[in-house]
Amino acid sequence: MTGKNSMTAPYTPPRIWQWHSDNGGAFASINRPIAGATHDQPLPTGKHPLQLYSLATPNGVKVTVLLEELLAQGINDAEYDAWLIRITEGDQFSSGFVEVNPNSKIPALMDHSTTPPTPVFESGSILLYLAEKYGAFIPSDPALRTQCLNWLFWQMGSAPMLGGGFGHFYAYAPEKLEYPINRYTMEVKRQLDVLDRHLAEHRYMCGEQYSIADMAIWPWYGALVLGRLYDAAEFIAADSYCHVQRWAQEIDQRPAVQRGRRVNRNWGEASEQLPERHDASDFELRTQGRPDGSEAC
Repeated sequence: MTGKNSMTAPYTPPRIWQWHSDNGGAFASINRPIAGATHDQPLPTGKHPLQLYSLATPNGVKVTVLLEELLAQGINDAEYDAWLIRITEGDQFSSGFVEVNPNSKIPALMDHSTTPPTPVFESGSILLYLAEKYGAFIPSDPALRTQCLNWLFWQMGSAPMLGGGFGHFYAYAPEKLEYPINRYTMEVKRQLDVLDRHLAEHRYMCGEQYSIADMAIWPWYGALVLGRLYDAAEFIAADSYCHVQRWAQEIDQRPAVQRGRRVNRNWGEASEQLPERHDASDFELRTQGRPDGSEAC
């Protein structure tokens, strides 16, 4: 922190905002102020009733972790195909994707076990839909169920401050600006303190029961304190949140979580990548390419 007067020249907003296509820093090529499809492209469909269209960002990991946890519980009806959506290349603006999610954000799910097929979008909605569909990872007791939903929706409301706020200005904005970095860092640290105080008295977000609330929060806040998000663990003093660290490390050891982190991932170490997932055997047969050596995506 260098002081309150260290900002760049003041910005005076015009009376009417105008879009400039170079705005947006690292994501300028895909940001735009309107919705709808940019090109005609149907989505692929695999052999399973559940078709997931996603990328292994924190929001995408929420859903693949739940699907892998359901399968680990022996719920075979939760088998799924996972297709890679390359958001930096605009796959989310295809006509097929927009039909599933008019908001053009990953993850998006089509459930072909219903007639007609059911589109589900927004990660929290997908978690709740699947947990209720299969009767797993959501408490049946009304009071505990309410606590689970409290924390699920806490994550949905809080994470934009971490991602679109802190993450954008700390890691992706075209220049480092003291005011927004300080503003969002303060809020992220407050959120971590909320979690740390809660987890000091609870093993998981809903007590002793691992649930979709943990699966929603862990890919964001667990990844942050484990040093996997924005390279910011030292900056936010992640080690000081000892209860969040304990919780994050425990969940990180779950085999289904380790599998879920790989699905729709197309960056990093080859052993950590699984751009497409169509069968449980893919975790052994595929890395960043297909079993025959060709590229998966």
